[in-house]
Amino acid sequence: MDVYEAIEKRKTIRVYKGKATEQQLRKLILAGTKAPSAGNRQPWEFIMVDDQKIIDQLSEIKYQLNRQFPPQAGDTQKEVDERALFQKKSFENASIVAVCCDLEQAANAWLCIENISLGAVADDLGTGIVSYWGEAKKQAETVLGIPGDHELVCVLKIGVPGEKGAPRKRRAEFSWLHQNRF
Repeated sequence: MDVYEAIEKRKTIRVYKGKATEQQLRKLILAGTKAPSAGNRQPWEFIMVDDQKIIDQLSEIKYQLNRQFPPQAGDTQKEVDERALFQKKSFENASIVAVCCDLEQAANAWLCIENISLGAVADDLGTGIVSYWGEAKKQAETVLGIPGDHELVCVLKIGVPGEKGAPRKRRAEFSWLHQNRF
């Protein structure tokens, strides 16, 4: 698969019908480490999580975090709670990889995460990126045993897609392009 095709096909997957194998995960993580990093520091660290208790804790932390969102225009708190529960359930049947990095090196890690996501598409796998912030991020870092000189960038769900993924809404092509000045 050509890289442009992988870019076009990549979608966030929230329903999985099977986990990625350890061999697939290692291949994807290795692809991630080929990303550029400032000063070639390669500040990333990965945690492959297969302990169901830890996975359940991560999904519960995300669920509680998402329940804190205020309802959007026309929504009810019940709809917010339903979306949060859907996010929690999206951990089911997925392999879990936590991506960490040296403090203040997250930009480098995101390049790595993109490589993993595109590699997954080429291997007929899907990915979902889970981010945490505030107190929830601290809780997830504690659950994962991340030392104080590192931070959690995101948790990747990787697996055999159980859905096609929602169509992505995009701005009109080149509506975001400026020349010389904004």
